[in-house]
Amino acid sequence: MADEITSAELETWLRASAAELKAHADELTALDSAIGDADHGTNMARGFVAVLDKLDAAGDDVPGIQPLLKSVGMTLISKVGGASGSLYGTLFLDMGKAAPAATEVSVTDFAAIVAAGVAGVVGRGHAVVGDKTMIDALDPAVTALTDAAASGASAAEATRAAAEAATLGRDSTEPLVARKGRASYLGERSAGHLDPGAASSAILLQTLADTLAGGAGDAADAGDAA
Repeated sequence: MADEITSAELETWLRASAAELKAHADELTALDSAIGDADHGTNMARGFVAVLDKLDAAGDDVPGIQPLLKSVGMTLISKVGGASGSLYGTLFLDMGKAAPAATEVSVTDFAAIVAAGVAGVVGRGHAVVGDKTMIDALDPAVTALTDAAASGASAAEATRAAAEAATLGRDSTEPLVARKGRASYLGERSAGHLDPGAASSAILLQTLADTLAGGAGDAADAGDAA
């Protein structure tokens, strides 16, 4: 069982995520059109194209996990508009701050890295579970990842548990009334729609699990269960 997650695997994940976000851009934008600015899919796809450009510019050099994640965070902050850029940028930037400069990390340490990133998102957006935001997907994913790592799960097993928790968290946003962001302006009318940020978070985690299982590109539709 794989006990380490490498920066090369994380780069593969980022590349696969760019492809998945592009493939699901219209679905994410459709979700956002119901309760937001109708640009989430476009913004996320554009941001990860910029991430790809950064990765390509680095050539064959394999960076440490810390500089890799920090670079992603800074790129998303500068290239993705609106709250998504700030929140996803913070996620990766704070993950990078918690990561080692080394090119591999244990599953337990990776769980702590992801937890630090999600804590950064909470600190920036002040959302909690139930507010109908990306935190509804990310918070249970961190719990599942941490618990799986503590039980001795492999990287593939732990990230699959996180992906499944994120998908359930995403689905839980449909009946909720939004309490944060533009969607909150709709009040009760925001109920009945999946949160687009939770949907894109689930895509990222599903793609991570697929990557570490040995195959990327199998993320479920933005609005479908994994």
